[in-house]
Amino acid sequence: MSPSSPPASAQATSDLDAPPAGAQKAAGHPDGVRATARIRAAHNGRVTTLPQLRSDGPFHLRRMRTAGNAATVGIIGAMSAPLGGDRLTLDITAEDRAELEVTTAAATLALRGPTTEAATYDVRLTAGEHAQLRWLPQPLISAAGSNLRQTYTVELAATSRFVLREVQLLGRADEEPGHLVSRILVHRAGRPLLDQHTAYGAPEPGWDGPAVLNRHRAVGQLLVVDPRLNVRRDPVLLGEGTKDGCAVLAPLAGGPALLATAIAPTTSALRELLDEAHAHALTR
Repeated sequence: MSPSSPPASAQATSDLDAPPAGAQKAAGHPDGVRATARIRAAHNGRVTTLPQLRSDGPFHLRRMRTAGNAATVGIIGAMSAPLGGDRLTLDITAEDRAELEVTTAAATLALRGPTTEAATYDVRLTAGEHAQLRWLPQPLISAAGSNLRQTYTVELAATSRFVLREVQLLGRADEEPGHLVSRILVHRAGRPLLDQHTAYGAPEPGWDGPAVLNRHRAVGQLLVVDPRLNVRRDPVLLGEGTKDGCAVLAPLAGGPALLATAIAPTTSALRELLDEAHAHALTR
C-alpha cells in the first residue's frame, strides 16, 4: 500500500505531523542509534484523528487512505535498522473510542552491526476504553550475525479490542539466523493477561530441535483480545499432518482472549495458518 493523504472526512484541525527528531547515538553504545517514534490516535466524536505522528530515526510515519471512521498509519523504514547497539522504540496509543491500525511498508531486517551488543526494539501499545488497536507489521527477518531483543508491552482497558500479529523469519535464503529474543507482555484492566518469552538462534539450546521448531524457519503469533469473543472452547490444532507447518489456537485464562502460535517452512505458509486461526477466533 502506498502512502497518501486521508480523505477530508478523516482529517481534523488538531492533527499534526511532527518533523523527525533525527537519529541519535545510543547511550552507552557509540555505534548505535537511539530513536523513539510516537503515534497517538483520538476520537473527536465523529472519526478517529491523529493528533500525534512523530517520526524519528528509521521510523518514518505516514497516514494511509482509509474508509470509514478508523485511522491507519504506515511505518516506512528510512534507514537500515535495527543494527547491533541500536535502541529503537515505537510508542502507539489509541485513546478512548479511537480505531487505529498500524502496519509497516516492508519487512524489518535485523542485521549485524558495528558492535556485538544486542539491538533493542521496543513496541509499546496502549488502547483505551472502547478503543480498537490493530498491530499488523510485515515480517521481522533475523539475518545471520544479528543480535536483537524485541519486546511488546501492551496495556489494554477492559472494553478495548486488540489484535497483534507478528511473523518472524529466522535467516534469509541459505543462511543461519542471528540471535533473536522476543517477549510479549500484556496487561488488561491492570491485570496480567500474557507473558510470553521466546528465543531463537545460537547460543540458545535446542531452538531448532524437534521439540521446538523442527527445522522450520518461520514462526508467528496472533493475539486477539475482544470482550465479544467466545472463549469457552477447546484449543484448536491447525495444519496437523501437513508439511506446511502447524498452529494451535487456545484461549487465555486471564480474559476474553485467544492466542495462536504457528510455525511453518515459509512466511507465506505461516500467514495462511494465522489467517485460518483468525477466522476460527472470530467464529462465535
